[in-house]
Amino acid sequence: MPKDQDDPKTGPDHVAIIMDGNGRWAQQRGRPRLFGHHAGARRVREIVAACPEQGVKYLTIFAFSTENWKRTQSEVSGLMTLFRKYIEREAKALLANGVRVRFIGDRIRLDDKLVRLMDDLELLTADNDLVHLTVAINYGGRDEVTRAAQRLAFEVEQGRLSYKDVDAETLSGFLDTHVLPDPDLVIRTSGEARISNFLLWQSAYSEYEFIDTLWPDFTADIFAKVLASYGSRERRYGGVIA
Repeated sequence: MPKDQDDPKTGPDHVAIIMDGNGRWAQQRGRPRLFGHHAGARRVREIVAACPEQGVKYLTIFAFSTENWKRTQSEVSGLMTLFRKYIEREAKALLANGVRVRFIGDRIRLDDKLVRLMDDLELLTADNDLVHLTVAINYGGRDEVTRAAQRLAFEVEQGRLSYKDVDAETLSGFLDTHVLPDPDLVIRTSGEARISNFLLWQSAYSEYEFIDTLWPDFTADIFAKVLASYGSRERRYGGVIA
């Protein structure tokens, strides 16, 4: 749900990022696309570390979409290996740095080892509260709403919920992100100006920032400048500022 409009804090509490441009970054350097994905993973570490100083409590990143399965088998396989290695390599640091990690998306198509690592990392960091990092893997906004609607329909079918009680707040409670606030700001790197099926429900009143920088070049300094720009905006939530 939208944050309190009277909140004096000018910066965003929750930032969501569509991390685009890894492949192009690698190709510009004559390297395979996976080289760019590895560089992008290192950039995630820097941006997560920058969040406390910038006052960002929640960071949600788009790692792999439901549509990304259309990529070549070698790239998909390489990405899945990268996800596993990232979790194994970063788990202790995330725990020590107060980062709570959650994963959203449909885990059905993910391999068992990756799912176990995801489950373990969520459990390991469950008591952390400095930064809430949410990683979207095999995630799509339409898929998320569809799965939420199915769960809601099942509750109605079982008689635990009346159709008369179904409203936007009820449906929100069945989304993958039901424990998170809606994003205040959504950033997309690489110069593309589309949202690519990311947090469709949650970003209804989010501010958007589309920047030309490719994700592996998205530094903490650039992040800070984007957040500063957000602070100058007026969020009206459909109303009028007097």
